Amino acid sequence: MPLEPDGLSDEERLAQLGYTQVLARRMSGFSNFAVSFTIISVLSGCLTLYGFGLTTGGPAMLTWGWVLVGAMTLLVGLTMAEVCSSYPTSAGLYFWAKEMAPARSAAAWAWFTGWFNVLGQVAVTAGVDFGAATFLNAYADLQWGYESTPQHTMILFAGILLLHGALNTFGVRAVAFLNSVSVWWHVVGVAVIVGVLAIVPAKHQSASFVFGHFANGTGFQSGFYVGLLSLLVAQYTFTGYDASAHMTEETNNAAVAGPRGIVRSIALSWVAGFILIVGLTFAIQDWDSTVGTATGVPPAQVFIDAIGIGGAKLLLLIVIGAQFFCGMASVTANSRMIYAFSRDGALPFSRVWHTINPKTRTPTNAVWLAVAGALALGLPDLINTTAYAAVTSIATIGLYIAYIIPTFLRVRQGDRFQRGPWHLGRWSRPIGIVAVVWVAVITVLFMLPQVSPVTAKNFNYAPVAVAVVVGFATLWWLLSARRWFLKRDHPRNASYTGVQPAAEPFRS
Repeated sequence: MPLEPDGLSDEERLAQLGYTQVLARRMSGFSNFAVSFTIISVLSGCLTLYGFGLTTGGPAMLTWGWVLVGAMTLLVGLTMAEVCSSYPTSAGLYFWAKEMAPARSAAAWAWFTGWFNVLGQVAVTAGVDFGAATFLNAYADLQWGYESTPQHTMILFAGILLLHGALNTFGVRAVAFLNSVSVWWHVVGVAVIVGVLAIVPAKHQSASFVFGHFANGTGFQSGFYVGLLSLLVAQYTFTGYDASAHMTEETNNAAVAGPRGIVRSIALSWVAGFILIVGLTFAIQDWDSTVGTATGVPPAQVFIDAIGIGGAKLLLLIVIGAQFFCGMASVTANSRMIYAFSRDGALPFSRVWHTINPKTRTPTNAVWLAVAGALALGLPDLINTTAYAAVTSIATIGLYIAYIIPTFLRVRQGDRFQRGPWHLGRWSRPIGIVAVVWVAVITVLFMLPQVSPVTAKNFNYAPVAVAVVVGFATLWWLLSARRWFLKRDHPRNASYTGVQPAAEPFRS
């Protein structure tokens, strides 16, 4: 039985936090890192929003925006990793908030952190699988003439979601193996794509174009505002690394492996994503045909123009494979968050969602709730031309608010914070303050209009989706949840399986 540095086993530390070991603890530190790295997936986030970036700042903001956002994300990840080391549980961010918030309001902090986390993770799953569907539709169009239309993309989107749900239900061991394969698929895939685009094309763009060309296709007059909008490309890509925290109940030496998984996944993605964006942008052959591509996928047009249709299909398959892995891991992590949150009664019909499949020891019902929620978020694409950007905004806003609440509370605690074996030492407070300010800025930014003039067909519905979820969570909190959420002695929680009284009572 693996021991944590404080002498407690993983299971004993989990019991100390108030939960019984129910999920199978099979994951290594590498596997934990692999889940987060797979969900970040530079071959998914970078490429699915690449066209958005071309019209909101162009190559200059794609490259320098990536550098800036990657640095700031690493700071956010460092603060999250420190807290994860202290509280290695699938309950993750909302449990962290509960433990660090002032006693009288602790349950409320946890409640809203959890709801933002659920919203963000469902939206990430929708964004990843919808992006995979657009690339698959582009490939199918080139290969079989299956035209790239919103209806065809939606059919493929639903099919991919169903496949990921089935894999997470019936192929649990395969999912764990594929997550490890995914790391090498991404690393080798980026190397192959960049290598081919560097060698095969007869001409390349200049360095001044790649690092200095600014473009604005939004309709807004302010170049500064448009450049800020482009940060969504990188910030959306850098989401989902909270998966390492949610998988800690299935990871050995969780108090160290979980934090390392968060930080390493961000750092490696930062390097790989920069190489990918620069390599792809150098290979642009014709600006107008890339921005106005008939495939609906600008990277696919870059591949076609640079190396021909045959080679483009092969590179598209590499990208689609990476996006498939990413979506699969996203459903896994999303289901663990749903499982943990419903274990504490925080979702409607929680008894259904926190049920564990006795054969696989995984939360099967939570898997299908994740799939259904993602499908619902993607459906507006049939009527809204900027729906995909809105979904990615929802994902980014929801997750980063959930990420930063525990960081804010940890900064407030100061020296009262009980450090785990992995911590930042004297750098904890300054890094935490910078991270909080950054997330406050991007939360406002990604709710703003992305195209001008704003119409019913192109408005950014991220604020609407966020408002609906927050409004529902607030109403439920005021009418009911504030009387029982995270109160183990409340009758509502008495019969929940998978929960035991803490070795030391919860602070209330």
